[in-house]
Amino acid sequence: MNHLEAGALWNANAEAWTQLSRAGYDVYRDHLNTPAFLASLPEVTGLHGLDIGCGEGHNTRLVAQRGARMTGIDIAEIFIRHAKAKEAISPLGIQYQTASAVALPFDSAAFDFATGFMSLMDIPETQLVLAEAHRVIRPGGFLQFSILHPCFNPPHRHNCRDEDNVTYAVEVGEYFTDARGRVDEWTFGVAPEALRGRYPKFRVPRFHRPISEWFNLLVAAGFQIEYVGEPKPANETVERWPILQDAQVVAYFLHFRVRKTAR
Repeated sequence: MNHLEAGALWNANAEAWTQLSRAGYDVYRDHLNTPAFLASLPEVTGLHGLDIGCGEGHNTRLVAQRGARMTGIDIAEIFIRHAKAKEAISPLGIQYQTASAVALPFDSAAFDFATGFMSLMDIPETQLVLAEAHRVIRPGGFLQFSILHPCFNPPHRHNCRDEDNVTYAVEVGEYFTDARGRVDEWTFGVAPEALRGRYPKFRVPRFHRPISEWFNLLVAAGFQIEYVGEPKPANETVERWPILQDAQVVAYFLHFRVRKTAR
């Protein structure tokens, strides 16, 4: 599977994903992953940023609200259509366009920084994506991105629960299995069944890489690693959103911030 085939799957997911996530059912994003990402994001006021794989623009808008001048790209045309519609209603000065992360339509050193909220893991040509991100970021600029944690979300994962349905361990396997291109089907579990029934399940391509491969690809692309994060929900958050409890047992997400050298 290449980026065009993966993009076609995401374009097919885009309508349901936009509607359900905007209705508040992407709980892991809204109450764990994105807050942790933004908490570790450096000051971006006045900087020009690129959001790679911006989807319907939710996280792009949050970064723009921190004072950055944002551009968002996504290979899925339906996502970009929704992002542009939201921008028209509530302008933040964000420019959106349909484009592939493996061939960014921008000049070299065009951006002060780039972000990738749970997008880089969904593109099979990771080496090309990182090379393109490195090219369009100015010297001294940074790339910050989040992915599913490779150690705790390999091809085989099973939550071990007690009699109260509380996760006490996570069984993982096939960590070194090359399952790239496998398509998983799922939807947001907290959405009401009647609402979920209106849309087909998401068909999400998986391109699992061991954690060592991610580190080596970043170094090979010319980046220097300066921050690694593994967000964990607070007890108060889990009390409000019990579905997040398993993310207190193992790290569900992995965050990187890497920097292009100034020379």
